[in-house]
Amino acid sequence: MSKQKNLKKNKPSHLIDDMELVRSQAQIEQAVHFEKRIYDLEQLLDIAKSFSENLEINNLLEAIVYICMAQMHVLGAEIFVRDLISNDRLFLETSKTEVPNEEQPSISMESSIVSKLLELKKPITMEELKKQTKNSPDLSVIEELSPTLIVPLLQKNRLNGILVLQERIAIENDISYTDYEKELIMSIASLASVAINNASLLEKSSTDMMTHLKLKYYFFTLLTDALDTAMLQKTNLSILMFDIDFFKKFNDTYGHECGDFVLTKVAELIKGSLRENDVACRYGGEEFTVMLKGAGKEEASIVAERIRQTIDEYDFVYNDQHLHVTISGGVSVFDSSKNPVTLSNVLVNQADSVLYESKQNGRNRITVFKAKK
Repeated sequence: MSKQKNLKKNKPSHLIDDMELVRSQAQIEQAVHFEKRIYDLEQLLDIAKSFSENLEINNLLEAIVYICMAQMHVLGAEIFVRDLISNDRLFLETSKTEVPNEEQPSISMESSIVSKLLELKKPITMEELKKQTKNSPDLSVIEELSPTLIVPLLQKNRLNGILVLQERIAIENDISYTDYEKELIMSIASLASVAINNASLLEKSSTDMMTHLKLKYYFFTLLTDALDTAMLQKTNLSILMFDIDFFKKFNDTYGHECGDFVLTKVAELIKGSLRENDVACRYGGEEFTVMLKGAGKEEASIVAERIRQTIDEYDFVYNDQHLHVTISGGVSVFDSSKNPVTLSNVLVNQADSVLYESKQNGRNRITVFKAKK
């Protein structure tokens, strides 16, 4: 101990001051590092909460994209998600940019890209991915998105999706990712993967596998929430109900596979006529229901008539047979002053009652419910 004191005494004072300064700077840097870690952990808790509150798959994916953009300082991000039905492909679900392909871009689950990401279990650059999966035909699908980092969305040994980070904002003229940033994005990706899996399970359990429309029970859950909001905010909410005219004849004449074809195509045409936040449901058999948030009587009538006309004019071709398919429809509208219903089933029953009128009056027409004064 006395030797150390003597050594310190023998050192020039400026050297001692420099050593103290270096030690002080190191302590400050360590403190800053720990503060950053604590801040990031708090951020991860907030992110986990945000993800867990988003059970609707499209809203969840949007939240993941914006959070990753903010955390990683990138100008864009895209997500490929495993297909709910077949599980054999990852589809690009978030793109709002123009992608050269006519079809929705996708990656095969059999692709070497997938196996490589499962093997590495960490982010990888496009250059590294190209070196390690040279012959993969799916490389161009990712490359078209101009990625700066490709992140696997893993849940144990299952790949639920792929996150693609795009153009990076330069920090001190450096656009590379630090090891710490890669560690952070993998933590976010793990949370995102679990949330995607949960949302996908809900989507699968609430979706009709044939038509890909919502099931009746889940439709009523959404409708009850929407009606409560409409009552509170005094906004409109409309219900459309449709029934395929003479549907039985397609089954009896051409077989049940033909009936399934008609159901699937009608569902596709209905969904294609709606806005993103509208909800279509297979109500049962050959009946369909649609919820239009914020739509009044005039707008709902226009949408219903457009759907009816689209189906009436569509050329349904099954096994070289041209089928003429029509639908009848009914419309009901929640209006806080003219039709202040408080129960979702009442609103649906109103639409159903005028659907019956359309059937009685010759089919292939739309009837709007008129509330009694």
